[in-house]
Amino acid sequence: MISIFVLAAAGIGVASIASRVRRSRERAAFDPALHGLVPRAQLDPDRAGPPRTDPDHDAFVEAVLGARRGEWKQAAAYVEAAGQDWDERWSRVELLQELAQEDDDWLKRWRKAHPESGDAATVRAGLMVHRAWAIRGSAYAHKVSQANMDTFQRMLPDAMKAAHEASELAPADPGPWVVMLTAARALNYDHGQFSRLFAGLQTRAPYHWAGHLQALQYWCDKWHGSDELMYDFAKRALAAAPPGSVLPGVYLYALDEDGQRSGRRRMGTEPADKGLLLTVARALATVPETDPRLPGLRHLLAYHLMRCEMYEAALPVFRAIGPWCGASPWRKGDQDPVDAFDEARTTAALKVAKGRG
Repeated sequence: MISIFVLAAAGIGVASIASRVRRSRERAAFDPALHGLVPRAQLDPDRAGPPRTDPDHDAFVEAVLGARRGEWKQAAAYVEAAGQDWDERWSRVELLQELAQEDDDWLKRWRKAHPESGDAATVRAGLMVHRAWAIRGSAYAHKVSQANMDTFQRMLPDAMKAAHEASELAPADPGPWVVMLTAARALNYDHGQFSRLFAGLQTRAPYHWAGHLQALQYWCDKWHGSDELMYDFAKRALAAAPPGSVLPGVYLYALDEDGQRSGRRRMGTEPADKGLLLTVARALATVPETDPRLPGLRHLLAYHLMRCEMYEAALPVFRAIGPWCGASPWRKGDQDPVDAFDEARTTAALKVAKGRG
């Protein structure tokens, strides 16, 4: 065994070595249960949260199987059953868009049988945008071939027109406006044009989750905004969100967008920054446990709280997450999500324990 003095002679500080040894011993002796956490052996890297209990699961299965058989009635009924829960209705429209990418014969039959259907028109408009984006890809613009970019740009005006037509068929539905916001970003709408579209969405659903995420992308630096405009938008969403809404999570996506784009994060550990994260934490604590978006947002929240060394606030979030660690913050690079998640929650628990003496 190499002694501490040999390592010190090699230029490694004795204090640093002692600190590492102490941390290693602390982690070896760490008992998650004493801190309200599940044992490491129970951590599940395959899911971000518990399996969703969907009261309409049978209708979901029928919609999927029906579409794959070329039938449309089950899909139409599945969307209609969401009523005016606009977030849920949009999630079902997105499902149908994915199914139509595989084979859209059933969608064509639906539109032929019911040309007045706003749902069918919205699925078609969204499908057109998805197909255009599939040609472009997700790379930065300078990495997309000119031929693919030209095709992308040629397809978008028709998609925007289709979304407007869908909005006329279903004037109360914000779904077509989400499609418009997505297309507008790629069509290089100026700030005034985009703001008017976003106002159209908010008139119909002021706290629409998917609509806000599309708008956040527009206002970020890589598209038509800047860090300042993106954060301003996210802070307005945070301030406007009612209790029980996941909308404060938009701020967490702004933090991620900032870091992913440049490898840095504009947000530091100043009191105002920490205050915003605490506001997000309090807001997400009011979201019903049945909301399928909540587990992923808790992982993002825990990750950013740890980055800001806000251990007291992070620990109850880790407790709420439970055994699920299959989420993006813990999958960065080649790291094992179990190791990354366990390291983060262990650090939070030990820091809190030390702080409380």
